[in-house]
Amino acid sequence: MPHSHHSHSGQFCKHASGSLEEVLLEAIRQRFQLYGLTEHVPRYRLVDLYPEEAGETADSLAKQFERFLVEAHRLKAQYASQITILVGLETEYITGQDLDGLDSLLQKFGDRVEYVVGSVHHVDGIPIDFDQNTYERALHNFGDDGTKAQEGFLLAYFDAQYQLLQRFKPEIVGHFDLCRLYTPDLQFLEYPSVWEKITRNVEYAIGYGALFEMNAAAFRKGWETAYPGKEIVQASPTALLILNRGGHFALSDDSHGPRFVGLNYHRLFDYLHSQGVTDIWFLQPSKSPNAAGRSIRPVKFDGEWLGHEFWYGRSTQA
Repeated sequence: MPHSHHSHSGQFCKHASGSLEEVLLEAIRQRFQLYGLTEHVPRYRLVDLYPEEAGETADSLAKQFERFLVEAHRLKAQYASQITILVGLETEYITGQDLDGLDSLLQKFGDRVEYVVGSVHHVDGIPIDFDQNTYERALHNFGDDGTKAQEGFLLAYFDAQYQLLQRFKPEIVGHFDLCRLYTPDLQFLEYPSVWEKITRNVEYAIGYGALFEMNAAAFRKGWETAYPGKEIVQASPTALLILNRGGHFALSDDSHGPRFVGLNYHRLFDYLHSQGVTDIWFLQPSKSPNAAGRSIRPVKFDGEWLGHEFWYGRSTQA
């Protein structure tokens, strides 16, 4: 089993399951070579808490994140002989307060946060991946005209993503097209203004050296592809997207507990192969700082990964 750069545990994420150590032990059992531990950053407004977080406060979430870093580095040291562990975080961008908070958090913890998964889960302050009804509410914030509302929603999503990329230069771009979670057949090319923003974001991320995660969680969400979908991975010769702009992919299971570790990696292999992806990349500690000032860099995996025998992940839906 190769790598995953994005994961969660029930110990530090209320919509996940299992302890952080249980997640890691399952990764070791499945012979992962590298596993990234990346819990969500804390949120700062009570209105942004999810139902399962009832009773939490901004202060308790901040303390929970600090406990995560302590535990993640303990596990990193304890299991160093069995697996390479990277300790990072996954971003939130609901309002500008989240970006300012992340700035402060990164300054406070320094190199204890080895890398950043840059993800957007909200549009106009509303979650877009919680459930279908909440997604519809976010969409209708942009009006009642279906086509115009969809376009406005998508433009806002990719503008938020761009701000995140510019400000923090995340090493991993998380689930690039999560904005179409509930509309997987939506074609971005039908919205020229949106496609322009997508192209801008892709070019910017490639320019500073980001890796785009190939996220297997989309399969358990009912997609026939991973995130990102086919038109983001490839496009017509005139479209400037990831593969034909020289961008690179890293692997993620985006697990939310031990039973999700490596889930659908066999489908991820098939998807990579079908899209003509011939290289996979991963993060590795570096003595020299990257564009964000963190001591980690992307590295091409030189081993054999094109054979199914390399992909020992679970093959069933969960």
